Amino acid sequence: MNTHTPPRFDPTRVPHLLGSFAPVSEEVDVADLEVTGRLPPSLDGLYLRNGPNPRFTPIGSYLYPIDGDGMLHGVWVSGGRARYRNRFVRTPALEAEERAGHALWGGLESMIMPSADQVGPELAGTFRDLPDINVVRHAGRMLALAESGCPFRIDAGLATVGREDFDGALPAGITAHPKVDPVTGEMVVFCYGLEPPYLTWSVIGRDGAVTRGPTPVDGVDEPMMIHDMALTSRYAVLVLAPVFFDLAAAMAGGSFLDWRPERGTRVVLLPRDGGAPRWASDEAFWLWHTVNAYDDGPGEDAPVVLDYVQWSRPTVGDAPGTAAEPVSGGLVRARIDPAAGSMVRSGLDDSRVEFPRVDDRLIGRRHRHVALATETGRTDLLAGEYDAVRWYDTETGSSRVWDAGDLSVGEPVFAPEPGRDSEEHGHWLTFATDRTDGSSWFLVIPAEDPAAGPVARARIPVRVPLGLHGSWLPTEGVNSPVTHRQ
Repeated sequence: MNTHTPPRFDPTRVPHLLGSFAPVSEEVDVADLEVTGRLPPSLDGLYLRNGPNPRFTPIGSYLYPIDGDGMLHGVWVSGGRARYRNRFVRTPALEAEERAGHALWGGLESMIMPSADQVGPELAGTFRDLPDINVVRHAGRMLALAESGCPFRIDAGLATVGREDFDGALPAGITAHPKVDPVTGEMVVFCYGLEPPYLTWSVIGRDGAVTRGPTPVDGVDEPMMIHDMALTSRYAVLVLAPVFFDLAAAMAGGSFLDWRPERGTRVVLLPRDGGAPRWASDEAFWLWHTVNAYDDGPGEDAPVVLDYVQWSRPTVGDAPGTAAEPVSGGLVRARIDPAAGSMVRSGLDDSRVEFPRVDDRLIGRRHRHVALATETGRTDLLAGEYDAVRWYDTETGSSRVWDAGDLSVGEPVFAPEPGRDSEEHGHWLTFATDRTDGSSWFLVIPAEDPAAGPVARARIPVRVPLGLHGSWLPTEGVNSPVTHRQ
Protein backbone atom coordinates (compact mmCIF):
# COMPACT_ATOMS: atom_id res chain seq x y z
CA MET A 1 0.00 0.00 0.00
CA ASN A 2 1.06 3.61 -0.43
CA THR A 3 3.43 4.94 2.24
CA HIS A 4 3.08 8.63 1.40
CA THR A 5 0.30 11.15 1.13
CA PRO A 6 -0.41 11.50 -2.59
CA PRO A 7 -0.88 14.98 -4.03
CA ARG A 8 -4.43 16.11 -4.69
CA PHE A 9 -5.57 14.57 -7.94
CA ASP A 10 -8.08 16.32 -10.19
CA PRO A 11 -9.17 14.01 -13.05
CA THR A 12 -10.95 16.91 -14.77
CA ARG A 13 -7.52 18.37 -15.54
CA VAL A 14 -6.05 15.22 -17.10
CA PRO A 15 -6.09 15.66 -20.91
CA HIS A 16 -6.25 11.93 -21.62
CA LEU A 17 -9.51 11.68 -19.68
CA LEU A 18 -11.15 14.38 -21.82
CA GLY A 19 -12.26 14.99 -25.40
CA SER A 20 -11.61 12.15 -27.82
CA PHE A 21 -9.91 10.15 -25.05
CA ALA A 22 -12.76 10.46 -22.52
CA PRO A 23 -13.86 7.02 -21.27
CA VAL A 24 -17.31 5.58 -21.88
CA SER A 25 -19.19 3.43 -19.38
CA GLU A 26 -22.00 1.91 -21.45
CA GLU A 27 -21.70 -1.46 -23.18
CA VAL A 28 -23.77 -1.48 -26.37
CA ASP A 29 -24.71 -3.66 -29.33
CA VAL A 30 -25.65 -2.21 -32.71
CA ALA A 31 -26.91 -4.71 -35.27
CA ASP A 32 -26.63 -2.81 -38.56
CA LEU A 33 -24.28 0.13 -38.92
CA GLU A 34 -24.94 3.00 -41.28
CA VAL A 35 -22.34 2.82 -44.06
CA THR A 36 -21.14 5.58 -46.35
CA GLY A 37 -19.55 4.13 -49.46
CA ARG A 38 -19.36 0.37 -49.93
CA LEU A 39 -17.87 -2.23 -47.62
CA PRO A 40 -15.77 -4.59 -49.77
CA PRO A 41 -17.56 -7.94 -50.19
CA SER A 42 -14.21 -9.71 -49.62
CA LEU A 43 -14.02 -8.24 -46.10
CA ASP A 44 -15.34 -10.96 -43.80
CA GLY A 45 -14.29 -11.07 -40.18
CA LEU A 46 -13.87 -9.07 -36.98
CA TYR A 47 -11.87 -5.89 -36.45
CA LEU A 48 -11.15 -5.76 -32.73
CA ARG A 49 -9.35 -3.05 -30.81
CA ASN A 50 -8.39 -2.61 -27.14
CA GLY A 51 -7.64 0.50 -25.12
CA PRO A 52 -7.61 2.04 -21.63
CA ASN A 53 -11.08 3.04 -20.45
CA PRO A 54 -11.52 3.61 -16.68
CA ARG A 55 -14.82 2.15 -15.48
CA PHE A 56 -15.00 4.77 -12.72
CA THR A 57 -13.43 8.20 -12.23
CA PRO A 58 -9.75 7.53 -11.45
CA ILE A 59 -8.26 8.33 -8.06
CA GLY A 60 -4.69 9.19 -7.07
CA SER A 61 -3.23 9.44 -10.59
CA TYR A 62 -3.84 8.50 -14.20
CA LEU A 63 -1.03 7.77 -16.63
CA TYR A 64 -1.99 7.23 -20.28
CA PRO A 65 -1.55 4.71 -21.86
CA ILE A 66 -0.58 2.49 -18.93
CA ASP A 67 -3.57 3.00 -16.60
CA GLY A 68 -7.22 2.23 -17.27
CA ASP A 69 -9.54 -0.75 -17.52
CA GLY A 70 -9.49 -2.56 -20.84
CA MET A 71 -12.40 -2.04 -23.21
CA LEU A 72 -12.77 -4.01 -26.42
CA HIS A 73 -14.47 -2.47 -29.45
CA GLY A 74 -15.44 -4.85 -32.23
CA VAL A 75 -16.85 -4.42 -35.73
CA TRP A 76 -18.05 -7.61 -37.44
CA VAL A 77 -18.09 -7.27 -41.22
CA SER A 78 -19.73 -9.72 -43.63
CA GLY A 79 -21.67 -9.50 -46.88
CA GLY A 80 -21.20 -5.74 -47.13
CA ARG A 81 -22.81 -5.11 -43.72
CA ALA A 82 -21.34 -4.36 -40.29
CA ARG A 83 -22.34 -4.61 -36.62
CA TYR A 84 -20.68 -3.24 -33.48
CA ARG A 85 -20.23 -4.33 -29.87
CA ASN A 86 -18.07 -3.04 -27.00
CA ARG A 87 -17.30 -4.80 -23.73
CA PHE A 88 -15.12 -4.21 -20.69
CA VAL A 89 -12.45 -6.79 -19.94
CA ARG A 90 -13.91 -7.97 -16.65
CA THR A 91 -11.00 -8.38 -14.24
CA PRO A 92 -11.41 -9.12 -10.51
CA ALA A 93 -10.48 -5.50 -9.74
CA LEU A 94 -13.11 -4.09 -12.10
CA GLU A 95 -15.77 -6.33 -10.59
CA ALA A 96 -14.74 -5.30 -7.06
CA GLU A 97 -15.04 -1.64 -8.01
CA GLU A 98 -18.44 -2.27 -9.56
CA ARG A 99 -19.61 -3.77 -6.28
CA ALA A 100 -18.30 -0.70 -4.46
CA GLY A 101 -19.67 1.73 -7.04
CA HIS A 102 -16.43 3.71 -7.33
CA ALA A 103 -12.69 3.35 -7.96
CA LEU A 104 -10.69 1.54 -5.27
CA TRP A 105 -7.28 1.36 -6.94
CA GLY A 106 -5.28 4.44 -7.80
CA GLY A 107 -3.19 4.81 -10.92
CA LEU A 108 0.22 3.18 -10.95
CA GLU A 109 2.01 6.38 -9.98
CA SER A 110 -0.11 6.88 -6.86
CA MET A 111 0.39 3.35 -5.48
CA ILE A 112 -3.08 3.40 -3.87
CA MET A 113 -4.33 -0.13 -3.17
CA PRO A 114 -7.49 -1.20 -1.32
CA SER A 115 -7.56 -2.91 2.05
CA ALA A 116 -8.94 -6.34 2.90
CA ASP A 117 -12.00 -4.65 4.39
CA GLN A 118 -12.73 -3.18 0.96
CA VAL A 119 -11.93 -6.07 -1.40
CA GLY A 120 -11.12 -9.13 0.70
CA PRO A 121 -7.74 -10.68 1.49
CA GLU A 122 -7.06 -12.04 -2.00
CA LEU A 123 -7.05 -8.63 -3.71
CA ALA A 124 -5.90 -6.47 -0.79
CA GLY A 125 -2.58 -4.73 -1.34
CA THR A 126 -2.23 -5.94 -4.93
CA PHE A 127 -1.76 -4.14 -8.21
CA ARG A 128 -4.83 -4.34 -10.42
CA ASP A 129 -4.85 -6.28 -13.68
CA LEU A 130 -4.68 -3.90 -16.66
CA PRO A 131 -5.33 -5.90 -19.87
CA ASP A 132 -5.94 -2.68 -21.82
CA ILE A 133 -3.15 -2.54 -24.40
CA ASN A 134 -3.67 -5.07 -27.18
CA VAL A 135 -5.81 -8.00 -28.33
CA VAL A 136 -4.63 -10.98 -30.38
CA ARG A 137 -5.85 -14.41 -31.47
CA HIS A 138 -3.65 -17.50 -31.36
CA ALA A 139 -4.46 -21.21 -31.31
CA GLY A 140 -8.14 -20.46 -30.90
CA ARG A 141 -7.58 -18.20 -27.89
CA MET A 142 -8.57 -14.53 -28.07
CA LEU A 143 -6.43 -12.64 -25.56
CA ALA A 144 -6.68 -9.13 -24.10
CA LEU A 145 -3.12 -8.19 -23.20
CA ALA A 146 -1.62 -6.08 -20.42
CA GLU A 147 1.67 -4.18 -20.34
CA SER A 148 3.16 -7.07 -18.36
CA GLY A 149 1.00 -9.71 -16.68
CA CYS A 150 -1.39 -12.51 -17.43
CA PRO A 151 -3.69 -11.78 -20.35
CA PHE A 152 -7.42 -12.32 -20.07
CA ARG A 153 -9.16 -14.75 -22.39
CA ILE A 154 -12.16 -13.45 -24.31
CA ASP A 155 -14.88 -15.45 -26.04
CA ALA A 156 -16.32 -14.89 -29.51
CA GLY A 157 -18.92 -12.48 -28.13
CA LEU A 158 -16.28 -10.44 -26.22
CA ALA A 159 -17.32 -11.80 -22.81
CA THR A 160 -14.42 -12.31 -20.41
CA VAL A 161 -13.60 -15.96 -19.74
CA GLY A 162 -10.86 -15.30 -17.18
CA ARG A 163 -7.16 -14.90 -16.55
CA GLU A 164 -5.01 -16.96 -18.94
CA ASP A 165 -1.78 -18.52 -17.66
CA PHE A 166 -1.46 -21.14 -20.41
CA ASP A 167 -2.25 -24.14 -18.24
CA GLY A 168 0.05 -22.85 -15.52
CA ALA A 169 3.12 -22.75 -17.78
CA LEU A 170 3.34 -18.91 -17.83
CA PRO A 171 2.19 -17.85 -14.36
CA ALA A 172 3.75 -14.37 -14.57
CA GLY A 173 2.08 -13.72 -17.90
CA ILE A 174 3.41 -12.00 -21.01
CA THR A 175 3.68 -8.49 -22.35
CA ALA A 176 1.32 -6.69 -24.71
CA HIS A 177 3.14 -7.34 -27.99
CA PRO A 178 3.77 -11.03 -28.66
CA LYS A 179 4.73 -11.94 -32.21
CA VAL A 180 3.24 -14.84 -34.18
CA ASP A 181 5.47 -16.42 -36.80
CA PRO A 182 3.22 -16.79 -39.87
CA VAL A 183 5.26 -19.76 -41.14
CA THR A 184 5.65 -21.90 -38.01
CA GLY A 185 2.53 -20.68 -36.21
CA GLU A 186 4.55 -20.18 -33.01
CA MET A 187 3.82 -17.21 -30.78
CA VAL A 188 7.00 -15.82 -29.22
CA VAL A 189 6.46 -13.79 -26.04
CA PHE A 190 8.44 -12.06 -23.33
CA CYS A 191 7.74 -10.80 -19.84
CA TYR A 192 9.44 -8.31 -17.53
CA GLY A 193 9.06 -8.06 -13.78
CA LEU A 194 10.03 -6.08 -10.70
CA GLU A 195 11.85 -9.05 -9.17
CA PRO A 196 14.39 -11.53 -10.58
CA PRO A 197 14.39 -12.86 -13.20
CA TYR A 198 13.75 -9.38 -14.54
CA LEU A 199 13.30 -10.48 -18.15
CA THR A 200 12.21 -13.82 -19.62
CA TRP A 201 11.07 -15.09 -23.01
CA SER A 202 8.92 -18.05 -23.98
CA VAL A 203 7.41 -19.81 -26.99
CA ILE A 204 3.83 -21.01 -27.46
CA GLY A 205 3.32 -23.57 -30.21
CA ARG A 206 0.82 -23.47 -33.03
CA ASP A 207 -1.53 -25.65 -30.93
CA GLY A 208 -1.40 -23.30 -27.92
CA ALA A 209 0.92 -25.47 -25.79
CA VAL A 210 3.96 -23.80 -24.24
CA THR A 211 7.02 -25.32 -25.92
CA ARG A 212 9.59 -23.11 -24.16
CA GLY A 213 8.85 -22.05 -20.61
CA PRO A 214 10.02 -18.74 -19.11
CA THR A 215 13.70 -18.49 -20.01
CA PRO A 216 15.71 -15.79 -18.19
CA VAL A 217 17.71 -13.38 -20.35
CA ASP A 218 21.23 -13.27 -18.92
CA GLY A 219 22.65 -9.78 -18.61
CA VAL A 220 19.51 -8.08 -17.28
CA ASP A 221 20.03 -7.37 -13.58
CA GLU A 222 17.54 -4.55 -12.94
CA PRO A 223 13.82 -4.13 -13.65
CA MET A 224 13.28 -2.39 -16.97
CA MET A 225 10.31 -1.36 -19.08
CA ILE A 226 10.25 -3.02 -22.53
CA HIS A 227 7.01 -2.50 -24.40
CA ASP A 228 7.44 -4.33 -27.72
CA MET A 229 9.59 -6.92 -29.48
CA ALA A 230 10.33 -8.12 -33.00
CA LEU A 231 10.86 -11.50 -34.57
CA THR A 232 13.01 -12.91 -37.36
CA SER A 233 13.29 -16.47 -38.65
CA ARG A 234 16.32 -16.89 -36.40
CA TYR A 235 15.88 -14.51 -33.45
CA ALA A 236 13.54 -12.89 -30.98
CA VAL A 237 14.65 -9.24 -30.88
CA LEU A 238 14.32 -7.10 -27.74
CA VAL A 239 15.36 -3.45 -27.40
CA LEU A 240 16.38 -2.50 -23.86
CA ALA A 241 16.17 1.27 -23.61
CA PRO A 242 17.44 2.70 -20.29
CA VAL A 243 14.04 3.11 -18.63
CA PHE A 244 14.25 1.48 -15.20
CA PHE A 245 11.59 0.90 -12.57
CA ASP A 246 12.25 2.57 -9.22
CA LEU A 247 9.75 1.12 -6.76
CA ALA A 248 11.36 2.78 -3.75
CA ALA A 249 11.02 6.22 -5.35
CA ALA A 250 7.39 5.53 -6.23
CA MET A 251 6.58 4.45 -2.68
CA ALA A 252 8.09 7.71 -1.45
CA GLY A 253 6.05 9.82 -3.85
CA GLY A 254 8.55 10.03 -6.70
CA SER A 255 8.51 8.72 -10.24
CA PHE A 256 7.96 5.03 -10.91
CA LEU A 257 10.14 5.32 -14.04
CA ASP A 258 13.78 6.40 -14.14
CA TRP A 259 15.37 7.46 -17.46
CA ARG A 260 19.15 6.87 -17.39
CA PRO A 261 20.47 7.88 -20.82
CA GLU A 262 24.08 7.49 -19.72
CA ARG A 263 23.49 3.73 -19.76
CA GLY A 264 22.76 3.69 -23.49
CA THR A 265 20.31 1.40 -25.31
CA ARG A 266 21.04 -2.30 -25.83
CA VAL A 267 19.54 -4.79 -28.27
CA VAL A 268 19.52 -8.50 -27.50
CA LEU A 269 19.09 -11.14 -30.19
CA LEU A 270 17.71 -14.33 -28.62
CA PRO A 271 18.31 -17.35 -30.87
CA ARG A 272 15.04 -19.20 -31.26
CA ASP A 273 16.96 -22.49 -31.21
CA GLY A 274 18.03 -21.78 -27.62
CA GLY A 275 21.58 -20.55 -28.28
CA ALA A 276 23.37 -17.88 -26.26
CA PRO A 277 22.02 -14.31 -26.49
CA ARG A 278 23.88 -11.91 -28.76
CA TRP A 279 24.09 -8.24 -27.75
CA ALA A 280 24.59 -4.90 -29.48
CA SER A 281 24.54 -1.40 -28.03
CA ASP A 282 24.34 2.25 -29.02
CA GLU A 283 23.58 5.69 -27.58
CA ALA A 284 20.33 6.00 -25.65
CA PHE A 285 16.99 6.12 -27.42
CA TRP A 286 13.47 5.01 -26.50
CA LEU A 287 10.92 3.08 -28.49
CA TRP A 288 7.36 2.06 -27.92
CA HIS A 289 6.85 0.02 -31.05
CA THR A 290 8.79 -2.01 -33.54
CA VAL A 291 7.68 -2.25 -37.16
CA ASN A 292 9.21 -5.59 -38.11
CA ALA A 293 12.57 -7.35 -38.35
CA TYR A 294 14.24 -9.90 -40.61
CA ASP A 295 17.53 -11.76 -41.14
CA ASP A 296 19.41 -10.18 -44.02
CA GLY A 297 21.06 -13.31 -45.35
CA PRO A 298 21.88 -16.90 -44.38
CA GLY A 299 24.02 -18.01 -41.46
CA GLU A 300 24.00 -17.12 -37.78
CA ASP A 301 26.23 -14.08 -38.33
CA ALA A 302 23.96 -12.52 -40.96
CA PRO A 303 22.87 -8.97 -40.05
CA VAL A 304 19.43 -8.35 -38.57
CA VAL A 305 17.38 -5.47 -39.95
CA LEU A 306 15.01 -3.86 -37.45
CA ASP A 307 12.55 -1.09 -38.35
CA TYR A 308 10.94 0.81 -35.48
CA VAL A 309 9.62 4.18 -34.33
CA GLN A 310 12.36 5.92 -32.37
CA TRP A 311 12.00 8.60 -29.68
CA SER A 312 14.85 10.60 -28.16
CA ARG A 313 13.46 9.97 -24.66
CA PRO A 314 10.42 8.38 -23.00
CA THR A 315 7.09 9.96 -23.89
CA VAL A 316 5.17 8.81 -20.82
CA GLY A 317 5.19 9.88 -17.19
CA ASP A 318 7.66 12.32 -15.67
CA ALA A 319 10.83 10.29 -15.37
CA PRO A 320 13.70 12.24 -13.74
CA GLY A 321 15.88 14.04 -16.23
CA THR A 322 13.27 14.29 -19.01
CA ALA A 323 11.18 17.35 -18.13
CA ALA A 324 13.36 19.96 -19.86
CA GLU A 325 14.54 17.75 -22.68
CA PRO A 326 12.68 18.20 -26.00
CA VAL A 327 11.45 15.01 -27.58
CA SER A 328 12.01 14.08 -31.21
CA GLY A 329 11.25 10.96 -33.16
CA GLY A 330 10.69 9.26 -36.48
CA LEU A 331 10.83 6.01 -38.41
CA VAL A 332 14.28 4.41 -38.11
CA ARG A 333 16.06 1.35 -39.48
CA ALA A 334 18.76 -0.37 -37.41
CA ARG A 335 21.19 -2.82 -38.96
CA ILE A 336 22.51 -5.09 -36.22
CA ASP A 337 25.73 -7.06 -36.64
CA PRO A 338 25.56 -10.12 -34.34
CA ALA A 339 29.25 -10.95 -34.79
CA ALA A 340 30.58 -7.46 -34.03
CA GLY A 341 27.96 -6.65 -31.38
CA SER A 342 27.25 -3.35 -33.08
CA MET A 343 24.34 -1.56 -34.70
CA VAL A 344 24.04 1.24 -37.24
CA ARG A 345 20.89 3.37 -37.24
CA SER A 346 19.57 5.39 -40.17
CA GLY A 347 16.50 7.59 -40.36
CA LEU A 348 13.85 6.56 -42.86
CA ASP A 349 11.23 9.25 -42.23
CA ASP A 350 11.44 12.07 -39.68
CA SER A 351 7.69 12.68 -39.54
CA ARG A 352 6.04 12.42 -36.14
CA VAL A 353 4.53 8.94 -36.32
CA GLU A 354 3.41 6.03 -34.13
CA PHE A 355 1.40 2.79 -34.18
CA PRO A 356 3.39 1.21 -37.05
CA ARG A 357 1.97 -1.91 -38.70
CA VAL A 358 2.84 -4.20 -41.59
CA ASP A 359 0.94 -7.05 -43.18
CA ASP A 360 1.07 -9.58 -40.31
CA ARG A 361 1.76 -12.37 -42.82
CA LEU A 362 5.23 -10.80 -43.21
CA ILE A 363 6.23 -10.79 -39.53
CA GLY A 364 9.86 -11.91 -39.36
CA ARG A 365 10.35 -11.59 -43.13
CA ARG A 366 11.34 -8.76 -45.45
CA HIS A 367 8.53 -6.19 -45.77
CA ARG A 368 8.01 -3.26 -48.10
CA HIS A 369 5.12 -1.15 -46.82
CA VAL A 370 4.68 0.32 -43.33
CA ALA A 371 1.46 2.01 -42.23
CA LEU A 372 1.62 4.55 -39.40
CA ALA A 373 -0.56 7.10 -37.68
CA THR A 374 0.89 10.57 -38.20
CA GLU A 375 0.29 14.30 -37.74
CA THR A 376 -0.36 16.98 -40.34
CA GLY A 377 0.91 19.72 -38.01
CA ARG A 378 -2.18 21.73 -38.82
CA THR A 379 -3.62 21.58 -35.29
CA ASP A 380 -2.44 20.90 -31.75
CA LEU A 381 -2.99 17.29 -30.77
CA LEU A 382 -2.37 15.39 -27.55
CA ALA A 383 0.30 12.74 -27.23
CA GLY A 384 -1.16 9.61 -28.80
CA GLU A 385 -3.54 11.56 -31.06
CA TYR A 386 -3.05 11.68 -34.84
CA ASP A 387 -4.93 13.24 -37.76
CA ALA A 388 -3.51 11.38 -40.75
CA VAL A 389 -2.26 7.99 -41.89
CA ARG A 390 1.10 7.58 -43.63
CA TRP A 391 2.27 4.65 -45.77
CA TYR A 392 6.04 4.41 -46.10
CA ASP A 393 7.66 2.40 -48.90
CA THR A 394 10.96 0.91 -47.67
CA GLU A 395 12.12 0.16 -51.24
CA THR A 396 11.64 3.64 -52.73
CA GLY A 397 11.78 5.79 -49.59
CA SER A 398 8.56 7.51 -50.63
CA SER A 399 5.41 8.07 -48.59
CA ARG A 400 1.73 8.41 -49.28
CA VAL A 401 -0.49 10.24 -46.80
CA TRP A 402 -4.21 10.43 -46.21
CA ASP A 403 -5.18 13.60 -44.37
CA ALA A 404 -8.09 12.73 -42.06
CA GLY A 405 -9.20 16.35 -41.59
CA ASP A 406 -11.20 16.73 -38.37
CA LEU A 407 -10.87 13.02 -37.59
CA SER A 408 -8.42 11.67 -35.03
CA VAL A 409 -7.31 8.28 -36.30
CA GLY A 410 -5.96 5.22 -34.54
CA GLU A 411 -3.58 2.41 -35.40
CA PRO A 412 -4.03 1.09 -38.97
CA VAL A 413 -4.44 -2.71 -39.22
CA PHE A 414 -4.14 -4.67 -42.46
CA ALA A 415 -6.87 -7.02 -43.71
CA PRO A 416 -5.48 -9.04 -46.66
CA GLU A 417 -7.73 -9.81 -49.60
CA PRO A 418 -8.55 -13.53 -49.39
CA GLY A 419 -6.73 -15.60 -51.96
CA ARG A 420 -4.16 -12.89 -52.70
CA ASP A 421 -0.59 -13.14 -51.42
CA SER A 422 0.45 -9.50 -51.92
CA GLU A 423 0.69 -6.85 -49.22
CA GLU A 424 -0.75 -4.43 -51.78
CA HIS A 425 -4.07 -6.26 -52.07
CA GLY A 426 -6.35 -5.70 -49.13
CA HIS A 427 -7.55 -2.90 -46.87
CA TRP A 428 -6.28 -0.93 -43.89
CA LEU A 429 -8.76 -0.66 -41.01
CA THR A 430 -8.98 1.77 -38.13
CA PHE A 431 -11.34 3.65 -35.83
CA ALA A 432 -11.55 7.44 -36.02
CA THR A 433 -13.31 10.08 -33.93
CA ASP A 434 -14.39 13.52 -35.12
CA ARG A 435 -12.91 16.24 -32.91
CA THR A 436 -15.76 18.64 -33.75
CA ASP A 437 -18.75 16.54 -32.69
CA GLY A 438 -17.42 13.37 -31.03
CA SER A 439 -18.83 11.03 -33.68
CA SER A 440 -16.87 7.83 -34.33
CA TRP A 441 -16.30 5.82 -37.47
CA PHE A 442 -14.90 2.51 -38.68
CA LEU A 443 -12.75 3.27 -41.74
CA VAL A 444 -11.80 0.94 -44.61
CA ILE A 445 -8.88 2.22 -46.72
CA PRO A 446 -7.70 0.44 -49.91
CA ALA A 447 -4.08 -0.75 -49.89
CA GLU A 448 -3.61 -0.14 -53.62
CA ASP A 449 -4.41 3.59 -53.29
CA PRO A 450 -4.43 4.50 -49.59
CA ALA A 451 -3.92 8.23 -50.11
CA ALA A 452 -7.36 8.34 -51.75
CA GLY A 453 -8.88 7.67 -48.35
CA PRO A 454 -11.64 5.32 -47.20
CA VAL A 455 -13.81 3.42 -49.64
CA ALA A 456 -16.24 2.88 -46.75
CA ARG A 457 -17.05 4.54 -43.43
CA ALA A 458 -19.34 2.81 -40.96
CA ARG A 459 -20.86 5.16 -38.42
CA ILE A 460 -20.53 3.94 -34.82
CA PRO A 461 -23.58 5.39 -33.03
CA VAL A 462 -21.62 5.76 -29.79
CA ARG A 463 -18.25 7.42 -29.29
CA VAL A 464 -15.22 5.13 -29.46
CA PRO A 465 -12.46 6.68 -27.29
CA LEU A 466 -9.04 6.90 -28.86
CA GLY A 467 -7.22 3.75 -27.84
CA LEU A 468 -4.35 1.48 -28.65
CA HIS A 469 -3.88 -1.78 -30.54
CA GLY A 470 -6.04 -4.24 -32.39
CA SER A 471 -6.27 -7.11 -34.85
CA TRP A 472 -8.13 -8.18 -37.96
CA LEU A 473 -9.53 -11.66 -37.33
CA PRO A 474 -10.75 -13.13 -40.62
CA THR A 475 -13.74 -15.45 -40.43
CA GLU A 476 -12.02 -18.15 -42.45
CA GLY A 477 -9.00 -18.38 -40.17
CA VAL A 478 -5.49 -17.07 -40.64
CA ASN A 479 -4.46 -15.89 -44.10
CA SER A 480 -1.54 -17.70 -45.70
CA PRO A 481 1.87 -15.99 -45.71
CA VAL A 482 2.71 -13.77 -48.64
CA THR A 483 5.54 -14.58 -50.98
CA HIS A 484 8.72 -13.76 -49.04
CA ARG A 485 11.33 -11.34 -50.31
CA GLN A 486 14.83 -12.43 -49.29
